[in-house]
Amino acid sequence: MPETPAPPPVLQPGTGPIRGQYVAAGVDEVLWGRLPCAADAPQLQVEPGAEVTFDTISHEGILEDQGRDPRAFFAPHEVEVLDDAVALAGSTYERAPGVDGPHVVSRPVEVAGARRGDLLAVTILETLPRVPYGVISNRHGKGSLPEEYPRDGGVFSAFARVTDDGAHAGLPLVPGGSEGPRFPLAPFLGVIGVAVEGDERPHSVPPGPHGGNVDIALLTAGATLYLPVQVDGAMAHVGDPHFAQGNGEVGLTAMEASLRATVRLDVIAREEAVAHFGQLAGPLAETAEHLVPTGMDPDLDVAVQRCVRAAIALLGARWGMDPRQAYAYLSAATDFEISQVVDVVKGVHATIRKADFAHLERRGRRARA
Repeated sequence: MPETPAPPPVLQPGTGPIRGQYVAAGVDEVLWGRLPCAADAPQLQVEPGAEVTFDTISHEGILEDQGRDPRAFFAPHEVEVLDDAVALAGSTYERAPGVDGPHVVSRPVEVAGARRGDLLAVTILETLPRVPYGVISNRHGKGSLPEEYPRDGGVFSAFARVTDDGAHAGLPLVPGGSEGPRFPLAPFLGVIGVAVEGDERPHSVPPGPHGGNVDIALLTAGATLYLPVQVDGAMAHVGDPHFAQGNGEVGLTAMEASLRATVRLDVIAREEAVAHFGQLAGPLAETAEHLVPTGMDPDLDVAVQRCVRAAIALLGARWGMDPRQAYAYLSAATDFEISQVVDVVKGVHATIRKADFAHLERRGRRARA
């Protein structure tokens, strides 16, 4: 008989593979419920092009409505719990439920030479699961059906276990069951951002021009998120790790689960950034296949409009496309996806196929040669 694959190891703090400069997720290395601002001191300073490995902690299992005791919360499932999650939940960290957000986010990393007006390029190099399980929660009348769910009590948390192949997760048909659908894992960081101006830390839930809780599931290993730098040094931060998410994230959370993520932090000077992407008002993602402009607003219709305008501007800056032609192209050839509808500020992203313009890129290279 073939051997059953062993489950992936639990990556406790500082153990296992660490690819870049290491940032732990101890109580002193994270913010809980807020994002960095200009007044925050960096916990690490790096040169552009540096690789940084972040341990991240999922908020599921440590929140107050789950007992703020992850060992007790996960005990029925007989799984190993991360020591840093236990330490944070049991600490005296001052977080105000209902006022602060739920997300655990790294304290900022300063990137030397980054200036306001530049772009910070955050390239996802590696996302290693720290545990072989995750949680999907709906709570307190939030999500896309706030009048209907949760049906009983203030919070419903579904436990999802990574399957033996390490590439899928299983979710029971009924709570406590053993069989149900299996879906592929696609680990990514929901929060990737730069610090905002001023001395007030923004709430961790709504995304914005600084990035933050963008929840774009395309940001798996190999993808890059470009963020307009708001303060000198950029002050990069990450958090809100996921193993999988459907576009929309309709139930409030996706499969929330802790990751060890390695990113590369590059700085694109303002002049080069404008020439390549136009004047970005908010985050722009890029994958091997797509350019992914975004639009955000509490009103989903306005978020779509902002994403369309961002896509038209990008096509004009990148390839000199007339806005009327760009609008026509987007209508015929580009999907506009709902990133999420549950983070107060709703998100929309477009997937512009780079292959559609590859012949123009080649022609431009020949002309410059």
